[in-house]
Amino acid sequence: MTDPLQQKYGSRAKVLLPLCLLAFVALSAWRLWPSGQVAYTPPGGPAGAPASGPVHVLSGPTMGTTWRVTVVHEGRDPAPILPMIEAELSQIDQQMSTWRDDSAISEFNRRADTSAFPAPAALVEVVAQAQEVSERSGGAFDVTVAPLVDAWGFGRNPTTAPPTDEQLAALRAQVGWQSLHADRTAGTLRKDQPGLTITLSAIAPGYAADVLSDRLVELGFARHLVDVGGEFRARGDGPEGPWRLGIERPGGPADDRLVQEVVPLRDAALATSGDYRNYREEAGRRISHTIDPRSGRPIDHKLASVTVVLRTAALADAYATALNVLGPEDGFAFAEREGLAALFLVREGDGFAPRATAAFAALRAGSPSATLSP
Repeated sequence: MTDPLQQKYGSRAKVLLPLCLLAFVALSAWRLWPSGQVAYTPPGGPAGAPASGPVHVLSGPTMGTTWRVTVVHEGRDPAPILPMIEAELSQIDQQMSTWRDDSAISEFNRRADTSAFPAPAALVEVVAQAQEVSERSGGAFDVTVAPLVDAWGFGRNPTTAPPTDEQLAALRAQVGWQSLHADRTAGTLRKDQPGLTITLSAIAPGYAADVLSDRLVELGFARHLVDVGGEFRARGDGPEGPWRLGIERPGGPADDRLVQEVVPLRDAALATSGDYRNYREEAGRRISHTIDPRSGRPIDHKLASVTVVLRTAALADAYATALNVLGPEDGFAFAEREGLAALFLVREGDGFAPRATAAFAALRAGSPSATLSP
């Protein structure tokens, strides 16, 4: 599971085609979301400026990161877009930000009561989706993992001192997706353990992108690309065919990132999870920021990053995190079994070897509307 303070990184989309946006490593995090954002130049002008022709680009800050919306407006007045975005993101922040004491999720986390907690419908829905991914991945995805992330020094109070076995055992008693329950019908959340808390940093940004995309369709803007904190949702085509996003090649300098591969998207979402920019070295050993909720310890495998393409950004976000935890072998087998379109970049010697699932290979072959499970 990716930690709540992990940074996301941008890249040089100008090395791609004019409408190719670089999908940086989405190490899902929020303040709830992190600082740092993909930097790209939209057609016709600098980032954030309205583009010439049929494309309009809007962008702004939100909850420690930024959002960006690129719309093919086809003559429509884009004026209603910005107020809608600000209103929707403000509501999501009010419900799901663990950095706000007055948010609904913070109130749930403070409660020691194990009775049902009435929660906003959106919060219940996001937790319910997270629980489904947890169950299908055997607990590799777990929104209750934050205490373990903190213990390994990648949370709010960075430290290099590893937790003791006794400390880990005590913390693991407070962690576990099976102890969290979301009831969509009743509109409630419930915890079995009084000390259990949740952080939605590896699914809420994607959910926000989905919400903005749905609202844009309602406003009549059916062709657009939404980016919230590095989670992308595409609808329809861009001005020149499918939207095109570039996946960053791991290992390059932070100021000179390269593109591993360009992915065409139409009516789909993309998210990437990896650990090659956030880790520390201890006695020659790499300590990843990504904690395996099942063991309570940092992951220890050769997967540098994994990109997932699905119908919704929320699920792409969550499954990318789960696959990053599972690693290059178990994660790839799981992705194939679930029919996930995923590209794994695995450390091999001094480089990285790409490995694509069958569903991702269909996208690579030029089928941006390929069937995307689940």
